[in-house]
Amino acid sequence: MNRLVWLAAVGLTFLAARAADEKPARPIPAIERVLIISIDGLRPDRLLLANTPVMHRMIHDGAYTMWAQTTAVSITLPSHTSMLTGVTPRKHGIEWNSDLPLLHPIYPHVPTIFELARKWNYTTALVTGKTKFNALAKPGTLTYESIPEGKDLEDDEPVADIAVKIIREHRPELMFVHFPADDKRGHKFGWGSPEQLQAIERADACVGRLLAALDEIGVRGHTLVILTSDHGGAGLTHGPEDPRSRNIPWIVSGPTVKNNFDLTQSMDLMVRTEDTCATACYVLGLGQFPYFDGRPVLFAFDNPPKP
Repeated sequence: MNRLVWLAAVGLTFLAARAADEKPARPIPAIERVLIISIDGLRPDRLLLANTPVMHRMIHDGAYTMWAQTTAVSITLPSHTSMLTGVTPRKHGIEWNSDLPLLHPIYPHVPTIFELARKWNYTTALVTGKTKFNALAKPGTLTYESIPEGKDLEDDEPVADIAVKIIREHRPELMFVHFPADDKRGHKFGWGSPEQLQAIERADACVGRLLAALDEIGVRGHTLVILTSDHGGAGLTHGPEDPRSRNIPWIVSGPTVKNNFDLTQSMDLMVRTEDTCATACYVLGLGQFPYFDGRPVLFAFDNPPKP
C-alpha cells in the first residue's frame, strides 16, 4: 500500500469512528449544505459575454474569479475527479476520458467528497449528463444518483429535471450537478460559436431552476453554492497546457460569503479546481487531509475560522 492510499485509508477510518452518531462541527454554522454545479467546457469569457443573468447574479451576490485553473490535462473525467477529490489526476488515478470496457469498475485512489460526507452521515447526490461519470459512483458513497446509460443527455431535459426532482423530494446535503451541453456544442460548432453561446444561456436557465428549487424547499439561505467548470476550449477541442482550456470560472455564493468580491484582489491566491473539494470539505466540517492538493478558499468568506 503506497503512502497516499494509506493516508486516505487512515482518514476514512478516523471519520468512521467519529461519525457513527453525530455530524461534525461546521466552522460556519449557517452553512448546512453544499451544491456544486459544473457547466462542462465553460470558458470564463463566454460566461461573461452571454446573456446569463443567473450566473451574473451569483457573481454580484458572491465571490468569484475568472482566472481559476483546471488540471493540466484539461479534459472532462480527470478534471472532474480532481474537482471532487481534491487531488491531481496522477494522485487519483482517473486519467482516461471515456467509458472503458472494464471487467471490474475502477474508482479513484482517494475518497471522493461524497465518500467523506457519507462517513459523517450527510446525504449525497450526483446528477450528470455524461455516462463516463460512473467512475465517481463508488457503491455506498451516493445516497441518490443519476448517470445516463448508453448516451449523454441535454441540460434541461432531463439533467435539470432530475436534479430539481431530487432537491425537492430528498433535500440532499451535498449535491453535484453536471451540465454537458456547452461542451458538446463546443466540439460540434466551436468554442465561441453562436451555438455554444446559446447552450451557455440555456445552462444559465437550468442553474436558475436549481436555485429556485432550493428556495422552494426553504434551504437556499443555508446552502453554499459553487459554480465552476472542468475546462475551457478553443477551436473544436480542448487540451493540455492550453490557457484557453485551463482557464475556468469559479463562483461561490451563500452565507458569510463576501458580496461582489473579486478573488484576484489577493495576489497570492490562484484558485484551482482541487480547491472546490477542499472548500466544500471545510464548510461541512469534513476536515482537510494531508494528501489534498486543494485548499479551502477562505478569502471568499467574512472572518472564517481557520481549518
